[in-house]
Amino acid sequence: MAKKILVTEDLVQEGIDALTEQGYEVDMLIDPSPEELIGAIAPYDALIVHPNTRVTPEVLDAAENLKIIGRAGVTVDNIDIEAASERGIVVCNAPTSNVISAAEHTMALLLAAARNIPEASASMHAGEWRRADFMGSELYGKTLAIFGLGRVGGLVAERAAAFGMNLIGHDPYCSPERALHLGVTLYDDVAPVLAQADFITVHLPRTVNTLGMFGADEFAAMKDGVVLVNAARGGIFNGEALADFVAAGKVAAVAVDSFEVEPCTDSPLHEFPNAILTPHLSPMTHEAQRRASTQIAEYVTTGLEGGLVATALNLSPVPPEAFDTIGPYVHACKMMGSMASQILGHTPKSLKVELAGAISEADPAPLVAAVLDGGLAYRRIGAFTAANAESIAARHGISVHASSVRDAAEYASSVRIEADGVEVAATLFGTEHTPRIISLLGYKIDIAPAACSLVFEYVDAPGRIGVIGTVLGEAGANITTMQIGTKPGEGCALVYMNVEGTVDDEVLDRLREAIDLRNLWKIVL
Repeated sequence: MAKKILVTEDLVQEGIDALTEQGYEVDMLIDPSPEELIGAIAPYDALIVHPNTRVTPEVLDAAENLKIIGRAGVTVDNIDIEAASERGIVVCNAPTSNVISAAEHTMALLLAAARNIPEASASMHAGEWRRADFMGSELYGKTLAIFGLGRVGGLVAERAAAFGMNLIGHDPYCSPERALHLGVTLYDDVAPVLAQADFITVHLPRTVNTLGMFGADEFAAMKDGVVLVNAARGGIFNGEALADFVAAGKVAAVAVDSFEVEPCTDSPLHEFPNAILTPHLSPMTHEAQRRASTQIAEYVTTGLEGGLVATALNLSPVPPEAFDTIGPYVHACKMMGSMASQILGHTPKSLKVELAGAISEADPAPLVAAVLDGGLAYRRIGAFTAANAESIAARHGISVHASSVRDAAEYASSVRIEADGVEVAATLFGTEHTPRIISLLGYKIDIAPAACSLVFEYVDAPGRIGVIGTVLGEAGANITTMQIGTKPGEGCALVYMNVEGTVDDEVLDRLREAIDLRNLWKIVL
């Protein structure tokens, strides 16, 4: 019987398709009341929720088959994570899905506030032409204070640097190395940051410590004419105190995208024309919504199959504090583990994992777990975590060794594994953190693997690729991308070929007959 997934928000079609194509039965129940959700949840194995959907202990008590809860976005305030943990239910989100959109919205708010764009637009729509009333300020040369230098804060720093802004910040969890890389002067105390900043933006989670973090005392300590932006979480600025300082002119402008209670149709800031208020638009781009839907579909599918869910917020294979550093590599490591296992054809007895470059000082345990998860997925032995990976490996007779090196050659960072002599290395590319194989069996290549690939190893000679293309074409298989790798001082070549279409054993046999191959592997990811 197909596993069932209940979805309470409008995922984009790509996300739904990603679930149904895996054979899952997907039902939609958009914005259910608590009673409706309790009445419906019993038969479902997975739940993907809207931020307005409250997942309470009562809902979880009614969920007889529930294994995983996914949130197609960042915030999970609506889910009782502790209650889910008590019941062994994984809770995950898509924390990187909207980071670009959030950073770009922050820059839009900064510019709109600095240049009085909403007021000027409203004036024009009223049939007026009042240029002198909307004199603005440049960002160039101004000091921007960033509170919170995680994923979004870091992207804002990069974008603000392009405007020529002077960057300062406060984040007790940000390393000096990361701040240096971002070009941000980091302060341990809040006071000197407030005193210097022309613009302040916050990128903090809503916690006991950050709720109301900026109140009357903090506003009073700021420069006259400061501009404030909050596109993170509602309540970080105390709204009533902030309204007083806007009214007094101490705060020249404020832009707020997130509110303590949402939907928000009234607040102390609503009366001010220099208060730019947007209805939580930071994640609202086509790209972010598509990314969130497809990512959460992938994570929920992984969880339902007993695999390692990189973004799990409980029962987690990757500690939250380590996710920014190594989380994006979890998928790549799982992929490499699967690839090495398929090339070997058996469970390896020895596994080496090497972290290089920017991630060299990170804890390798979650990535070791991901490699094992991919390499032993066919055994269906349960989920790996950083805590249990070595013990599970030992039970299966696998010796594990992890190491790190500072030099990742031409890459910022990479991970290299060796399983019984089968070597695979990967790095990540672009804002989507796309895994790319950069070495395989000692051959240097650079390619993003597809769902189905063919790997050829042969003595290099003219015409080989043409023969391969002819055989695949006759079988109705299409070559989508291809990379040829060589080893220094050797006459052999390795071809990594992504293909679409049916490549069965008969086609593989024809390929072996057509050319003199040293090895041929079909890799399915």
